[in-house]
Amino acid sequence: MSALVQREAAEIREEWLGRALSTLPADRTAAEAAISGLYRLIGLDPPRFHWVSSPVAALTTVPPGVPPRPAEAVERMPEWSLPPRFSSSMRRLCLDLDARIHPSVSGLFRQEVRDPLTRSSDSSLRMALRAAHDVEHHATSAWYQTQCVSWVAHYDALRRAAGAVFTSEQIRRLDLWAAAARSCGWWWPRQAVCVISERPVAVHTEVWGDDGEVRLHSADGPAIRYADGWDVYAWHGTRVPSWVVTDPSVNRIAREANVEVRRCAIERIGWGSYIDRAGLRLVASAPDPGNPGSELRLYDVRRQTRVLLAINGSVERDGHRRQYGLTVPGSFNDPIAAAGWTYGLSAEQYSLLVHRT
Repeated sequence: MSALVQREAAEIREEWLGRALSTLPADRTAAEAAISGLYRLIGLDPPRFHWVSSPVAALTTVPPGVPPRPAEAVERMPEWSLPPRFSSSMRRLCLDLDARIHPSVSGLFRQEVRDPLTRSSDSSLRMALRAAHDVEHHATSAWYQTQCVSWVAHYDALRRAAGAVFTSEQIRRLDLWAAAARSCGWWWPRQAVCVISERPVAVHTEVWGDDGEVRLHSADGPAIRYADGWDVYAWHGTRVPSWVVTDPSVNRIAREANVEVRRCAIERIGWGSYIDRAGLRLVASAPDPGNPGSELRLYDVRRQTRVLLAINGSVERDGHRRQYGLTVPGSFNDPIAAAGWTYGLSAEQYSLLVHRT
């Protein structure tokens, strides 16, 4: 791939990422027209459309003409009978398009466009969706993957940057999927009705990957928020309860069972402040042989548990080195031995490291 083509592919990738994370109101006319076209492709009449304000609202809304199941006020989306022909129609289109592209060219564009967009979607929109829906449910996970913009962007980039030639029918089908992807939020089709979610009104992300991948993060509020007030908090790509961002405290951290949530809350406070507030006892400190110029500090947390405070060997995107804590068994008194244990090494082996990441 030439530098010019690579640059154009990256620009198309960023274009589609912007569309995926858009906070503009949905273009309802365009969305309904595109989805109606997709219904016709699989031999179904266009459905009635029922718009909701957020993915979670889809769980608490019964679309007109869709009665709830007995003894249920709501029919949960994972229980919907999603027409499998939608996903199979998309897969057939991908196979048809792939047949017109040399595998080596497609592979390069997958690395440049599709894979980074998939990672960004998994760390942003799909994270928010998982907070509302059981997206790993067997019957629906494939459908949510279908709605990821990465595959549409992949073929759009091949067409625009690599000069791939598709038939007019293939372009018509691809354009329908592309129009749906850029016009609205998540949508759930059924034979007679289609529920569509509006886009979020706010999305906060940070760049974390070498190919422009983003993940949800906000240090002062929800990372993603919808018009009805439903929101999701995230700290550097980890979904957390709202208190981690808005009101972290030593007591809440002590009561939290999830180790990742505890870590995020401590980082929100800052390790130095947390150690002071929690009154952690310093067991020992030593220069870090795997990270020259930095220090390892071992603290006593609770019975049979200690925490090793270290400095990341790699520089973050903002130019700083992140300070982080690692839980180690309470039997360690030597911070170097504790550091080696986290790598599966002895203290002597860790001491011989030239540099760690």
